[in-house]
Amino acid sequence: MGQPFPGKWSFKRHPWARGMHDCDAEKMVGQKGAQLCFTEVALNKSYFNIDVHGNSVLYVMPTSNDASDFSTARFDPALELSPHLSKLFSDVKNIGHKRAGSANMFLRGSRSRSQLKSIPVSAVFIDELDEMVQENIALIFERMSGQMEKQAFLLSTPTIEDYGINKEFKASSQDHFFFNCPCCSRLTQLTFPDCLVITADSYADEGIRGSYLRCKECKGTLNHQTKQDWLSTGRWVSEYTDRIVRGFHVNQLYSCTVRPYEIAISYLRGQENPGDEQEFWNSKMGLPHEPDGARISDADITSCISSYKMADIGPPNSLVTMGVDVGKWIHYEITEYRMAYRGGDINDSTVAKVLSAGKVKNFEELDKKMRRYKINFCVIDANPERRKALEFAQRFWGHIKCCFYARGISNKVITIHPADQHTVSVDRTNWLDLSLGRVRNNRITLPVDIPLEYKTQLKNLVRITKLDKDGNPVASYMKTGEDHYAHARNYSEIALQLSATFAQTHDISRAP
Repeated sequence: MGQPFPGKWSFKRHPWARGMHDCDAEKMVGQKGAQLCFTEVALNKSYFNIDVHGNSVLYVMPTSNDASDFSTARFDPALELSPHLSKLFSDVKNIGHKRAGSANMFLRGSRSRSQLKSIPVSAVFIDELDEMVQENIALIFERMSGQMEKQAFLLSTPTIEDYGINKEFKASSQDHFFFNCPCCSRLTQLTFPDCLVITADSYADEGIRGSYLRCKECKGTLNHQTKQDWLSTGRWVSEYTDRIVRGFHVNQLYSCTVRPYEIAISYLRGQENPGDEQEFWNSKMGLPHEPDGARISDADITSCISSYKMADIGPPNSLVTMGVDVGKWIHYEITEYRMAYRGGDINDSTVAKVLSAGKVKNFEELDKKMRRYKINFCVIDANPERRKALEFAQRFWGHIKCCFYARGISNKVITIHPADQHTVSVDRTNWLDLSLGRVRNNRITLPVDIPLEYKTQLKNLVRITKLDKDGNPVASYMKTGEDHYAHARNYSEIALQLSATFAQTHDISRAP
């Protein structure tokens, strides 16, 4: 009860925590399984910075609600357990701002840029990095720019390769926790599947409880009940010793509270359900995972490439759409659709042919595309240039809609807003399933001179399935790089549906 930082009590059950707690590297990265004491280490380091160094700290969670819950569930109990901390903090009424004399502890969500500005701090702790708005991470680091002494600790369960915490971990020392096997005394580590013996073929089989850990060197049994003893003398070993960023990785095989058969059950569940599969690799093993077929492959794209070159004008008497994604550049895809068979949904009953794909600097150049290709319908990204996108839609009244990705919309439903708003809302995942599905199913042809950037960006979206708070699988797409052409492809597909909905007959070449 007398210790200033309650988390130090966990070192016996979590021996790897001490090495992280004592690390004084300017930047640290923790790629980890769930519930392995990393958050407690981050909290302890936060308190240490405030108490010993008198530095202000910023602790960032994915959302403002997460930050509020964190304040209630983690910060307040720590003060109740530690008289030292309760005396240290003089003002704790504000959920997002705790004062300790001249030092401050800010608790923030990552989604609001305004809440991350004008906060000068010396230490930053980013918890669950993969769940955050990745574009705001650089803004978080800028909070330390005015400080001579600074420290950052990024931690998260990973999601996919080269994204979020995994991207940061790959650039670090990549430390793993090693220990001397109690059976053979050799230095080793716990890895899957080498160190987990699963004793049943079904997670419902009572025999699964016999699953156990073993040394991958000598195959000797590692007793879970004495785990904290044989891990107590373990140490972190760096894969790279010449890197300035210190990185740590540990999985739930090391946990003293998660029994081997529980991990075995999680693995076997993952053989049946993609959400459980993702959960096993991310939360249990602390490793990135990409299910088979989760992203467009080079082979998928190659099978769609034909011998024709990109066209300068649209073909006569054809149904042509354009999809436009807006960023620093304005990326577009112009696509011709032809009926493959009659009846059914227009997206399912057509084949697509990309006539042109490219990027322009200003919206006025899109006007020329609309007229030159005689485009029937266009869908453009409503953000970030909403005013310019709206003006573009107004110039071609009835032929263009500005699109929002929204939640709570099922399947391929398109919510059409009042005509003078020129906007629609769709579900991002369902439409990407359809638009990228054309490439997977070879129902689209691409010109031989399609930009390399187009091919790369289609491959940068990865479809994953995760479990929500109720245990239900929820699919979404995550990007591992620029993805503008992938969304231009998506908007072109949405435009096809809208062209049928509005049944436009207006000659686009005579548009004002």
